[in-house]
Amino acid sequence: MNKRSSSAKSIFLLVIILCLASLNAFSQEFSINESPLGAPTSPVMDYAGVLDAGAKQALEKRIIDFRDKTNPKVELAVAVVKTTGDRPIFDYSLAVARGWKIGSKETDNPSALLFVAIDDRKYFTHVSKDLEDELPDGVVGQLQRQNLVPAFKQGNYTKGVTDTIEAYIRTIESKQTGEQPAVNSAPTTGRTRERGGVRSSSSLGGVCCLIIAFFVILAIFSRSSRRGGNNNDRWRGGGFGGGGGGSVLPWVIGSVIANSIGNSSGSSSSSSDWGGSSGGGGDSWGGFGGGGDFGGGGAGGDW
Repeated sequence: MNKRSSSAKSIFLLVIILCLASLNAFSQEFSINESPLGAPTSPVMDYAGVLDAGAKQALEKRIIDFRDKTNPKVELAVAVVKTTGDRPIFDYSLAVARGWKIGSKETDNPSALLFVAIDDRKYFTHVSKDLEDELPDGVVGQLQRQNLVPAFKQGNYTKGVTDTIEAYIRTIESKQTGEQPAVNSAPTTGRTRERGGVRSSSSLGGVCCLIIAFFVILAIFSRSSRRGGNNNDRWRGGGFGGGGGGSVLPWVIGSVIANSIGNSSGSSSSSSDWGGSSGGGGDSWGGFGGGGDFGGGGAGGDW
């Protein structure tokens, strides 16, 4: 009887530890204004390791040169990751655009972020409020379908990213010089516009697991408490609190789990899921200007 009680107690403690670990993971909140990725070291960040190194450096130089010759300065950026986890790509990429503060601190701060999630096979370009005249949503979607999607379907991510950024630059230049951009501005199909504030399926699944764990704890404890006075004494005197503390503890744990449901906002994968970040171009780049004035304009889809 004592051996069985000791085994049940060990399982009980193990489940508590697992619950606490899960609660800590699910309690991390996602902010639409803070980047889930680390500070960038260049305007082109390839966390998935899919871009050709030479082409990446050339693209970085193209983006920097374009920024330096425009007035007001137009800041373009690229972020390529493996996955956004269960966070919608719209939310995740918007957090990156705002958190990286792409664009200048001036009143007029045009900027854009091309964001790609390789394993999810999704992409989204966020356009700042001051660049929406040059890159309206329909034009952005058309340029991506013409330049990004065909190359991505062939597995040529370098060409897709490079050609799309080049198309953005040519379109912006054409608009600023008064020329008609050579694209069809038809509405984008298949765009992803999921807004923030919706709990992801991963978080809901995690909460369900915690609830199930709670009932497992309750069942184990109930079976042990029905085995007679010796076991009851063991539970009461085992460091969980006396005077009926054993029967109260599962409900305390249940309360903690319930509170975690309100605090959880569906945090997505952390930097360990992204692969190694890539630098390059940092010396001549100097970082983004500190803007981040993105209101949700842009377009995206999948391939």
